[in-house]
This record gives sequence, C-alpha cells and structure tokens, in this order.
Amino acid sequence: MRNAQERPQEFTAQMSVRHGRWRLYVVLLNTTAQWPEHSFDRAWPVPTFTEREQALSVLGFEPVPGAEWSWTEDTETHGDPSSAVLLIAAFRVRSRAGVGA
Repeated sequence: MRNAQERPQEFTAQMSVRHGRWRLYVVLLNTTAQWPEHSFDRAWPVPTFTEREQALSVLGFEPVPGAEWSWTEDTETHGDPSSAVLLIAAFRVRSRAGVGA
C-alpha cells in the first residue's frame, strides 16, 4: 500500500484561447514555479481529446481516472457583460511522477 508521499499529486489543467491560439496549462497553486503550458497553433477547431492528452503527457501529467472536461464562460473584461466571452475548459490531472500500481 502506498503512503501519501508516493501518491501522485492532483491538479487542475485549464485550456483557453489567448492571442488567437488555444493554450493548455496546469494550475500550480501555492508555489512560485511557472505553470507548465502548451500552446496549440490554432484557434479553430478546438484541440481534440487526443491532442490535449498528448500535450499533458509532454508536460508530465495524465488524466485522473474518470475525469471529464468541463467548460465555463467568462468575460474578457471582468464585470463587463458587453465584453467578449472567453471559454475556459478545466480537467483534473495528476503528475506522472510516482504513477503506477
């Protein structure tokens, strides 16, 4: 049986469009470390599930079993309902370090 130190850490991966391109990043809270990020070279179509998982793998993460992508809307300018709408996807991932039986 594993102890807590051997369990892979879980994080939230998010994906949004920035500067006309989809970007996927892993949110690392309570740290000064730079968030791992992957930029896709397009705004349309939305990156496929396979492309997202491949990007996460390159960044050192994998999906948490049973995780599903969720989508939410936000505004480009906070508090301004006439501002452009931003779509943000979120997904639970875990670090690949320590993953195993």
